[in-house]
Amino acid sequence: MTQRKGEKPTISIQEHMAIDVCPGPIQPIKQISDYFPRYPRGLPPTLPHVGPLHRALAGASASLQATKKDEEPDVEGYDSDDSTTLGTLEFSLLYDQENNALHCTINKAKGLKPMDHNGLSDPYVKLHLLPGASKANKLRTKTLHNTLNPVWNETLTYYGITDEDMVRKTLRISVCDEDKFRHNEFIGETRIPLKKLKPNQTKNFNNCLEKQLPVSSLHPTHTAAFLCYKSLEERGRIMISLKYNTQKSCLVVGIIRCAHLAAMDANGFSDPYVKTYLKPDENKKSKHKTAVKKKTLNPEFNEEFCYDIKYADLTKKTLEVTVWDYDIGKSNDFIGGVSLGINANGERLKHWFDCLKNKDKKIERWHTLTNELPGSLND
Repeated sequence: MTQRKGEKPTISIQEHMAIDVCPGPIQPIKQISDYFPRYPRGLPPTLPHVGPLHRALAGASASLQATKKDEEPDVEGYDSDDSTTLGTLEFSLLYDQENNALHCTINKAKGLKPMDHNGLSDPYVKLHLLPGASKANKLRTKTLHNTLNPVWNETLTYYGITDEDMVRKTLRISVCDEDKFRHNEFIGETRIPLKKLKPNQTKNFNNCLEKQLPVSSLHPTHTAAFLCYKSLEERGRIMISLKYNTQKSCLVVGIIRCAHLAAMDANGFSDPYVKTYLKPDENKKSKHKTAVKKKTLNPEFNEEFCYDIKYADLTKKTLEVTVWDYDIGKSNDFIGGVSLGINANGERLKHWFDCLKNKDKKIERWHTLTNELPGSLND
């Protein structure tokens, strides 16, 4: 803008808004960022135009952020405004140590976020044990329609849960909206580290639902455990009972149930059955089979098989138990297996020895199924 000699300077409204009215030369007003600079990570080597107080505040902020990163998220007390809009969930958990079972009772939800055009939702609750990728790790309630305050009062149970699982696993509880025409929609979730539960004591929760958390938000030990146990967890577990009957001079093998079996069929399930061998068995007469259980990853068999054998000969024998998926018209799929006997180790060896030491007493144990197929067995 040009100015003629002798004329007073004229100032536009834009210039007027940018003038610092303090005495002295005209100075543009500094932007707010000049007083409160933002740095993405920590403090830079130098802070131009920033006083000692600003440096101290920035340092304290960086320290607080670093502390928060190291803290484990409090899944029980989360009640931010953002999560409150998703609703709350009331539930209880009970670890039955004697029966190796985790009972999850889903009571009710309140104030769920509406997901449908009618301002309501069709909610259901889904459980997932982490780490673990198997479909059998996931359980769900029934779906309730057209409600934001559903009441389920439904108990879902995980079987084959060990003390080790209670230390390293986390239960993820998700509330979803069922949609028949599109993909089901996620509403919110909460996560409970199982180490917070005490054996045989029911613990009640009333948690605000949170947005979906990435897997990386789990404790680092959980991520490592997932990588270490993934192959075993996907195969599942089996509960076996052993008893040596002195009156009949026979070994009674009980196939009670399986849990978290790997899904072998396209529908996400399996049609499992169990085979047992007592080896060495030159004539292959020791094979027994259970009935086939259709479309399940947590079958209950409750079948027993007797092997006529002298007590002294048990130290020379190995019991091989394998789980298979039954298929019509083609070869059956191997799911997993376990061997008990003098040449086993860990819990498998201990189970065998406990049977030998406690005649006429039924000894029950859970065992992890491995993906190793015994070389002498085929379907």
